[in-house]
Amino acid sequence: MSAVREVLARLRALDPEFNMAQIAATREILAPRVPYPDAAVCTVQRDVAYGSDPRQRLDVFAPKAIASAPRTVFVYVHGGGFVQGDKGGAEAPFFNNVGAWAVAQGYVGVTVTYRLAPAHPWPAGSADLHAAVEWLRANVASVGGDPQRIVLCGQSAGATHVAGYIAGHGRPDALRPPLAAAVLVSGVFDLTQAVDSVNHAAYYGADRSVDVQRSTLDALAHTTVPCLYVICENDPPQFQRQAERVVQACMAQRGVWPPFIHLAGHNHVSSVLQVGSDIDTLGPQLRQFIDVGVGLPG
Repeated sequence: MSAVREVLARLRALDPEFNMAQIAATREILAPRVPYPDAAVCTVQRDVAYGSDPRQRLDVFAPKAIASAPRTVFVYVHGGGFVQGDKGGAEAPFFNNVGAWAVAQGYVGVTVTYRLAPAHPWPAGSADLHAAVEWLRANVASVGGDPQRIVLCGQSAGATHVAGYIAGHGRPDALRPPLAAAVLVSGVFDLTQAVDSVNHAAYYGADRSVDVQRSTLDALAHTTVPCLYVICENDPPQFQRQAERVVQACMAQRGVWPPFIHLAGHNHVSSVLQVGSDIDTLGPQLRQFIDVGVGLPG
């Protein structure tokens, strides 16, 4: 526990303003602590194409151990403000750490890269998740994954894209998406409350009158997909307000709080960067949600 306290103290001591310096310092703190895939227990298929665009690619991390039944599939979608970000290469600590963590839980892990704005505006991100999920449904059984047990997890812009996918944005039909569960970490769901920014305009356009139609708050309140929401102690104010809004919407519709994690000590990016490390405070709670809250075995 002392290591956890030490790292959280270092994270809390960073510039509270969310900027590139904070991101770089957070990565420097956490990179030495995260796991890489172990070739003795894990196979990795890298840069598998799920579409024709160069950014439509994913990595698949599969346990080598024989399982008695198909495994839950944990899919991670990176952030980057709609205009940047990547799943990471073979030598990168992030987000190989998520794939290594998933395998350690007995899951098949997947990390996804998607097309970026402004070249690919709304709803390209959610449309890419539809394409990636469809690819997994057709192919993940070949590495021991269960196409009926896909858990989709996104952080920041990735969480916003996951919410859009659940809402039907970029999907050819409005049916319930074929997910066993979803995890939304520090996302934006009510666009009418989103801060004006260059990144917002790059993805959604400058016309704020369409924000109501493109928001996902109502869809999340009504979805039958089990959703876990995560907000960090030192997330910027707009993400704090978005967490409040989604809880309010779920309460108004269902009368109960949705599954929710308030992650002490963490900033906007450290939540997922720590996963699988020796000081990981999110991974065990994800496992609890998947295995107990949703009832999916590894």
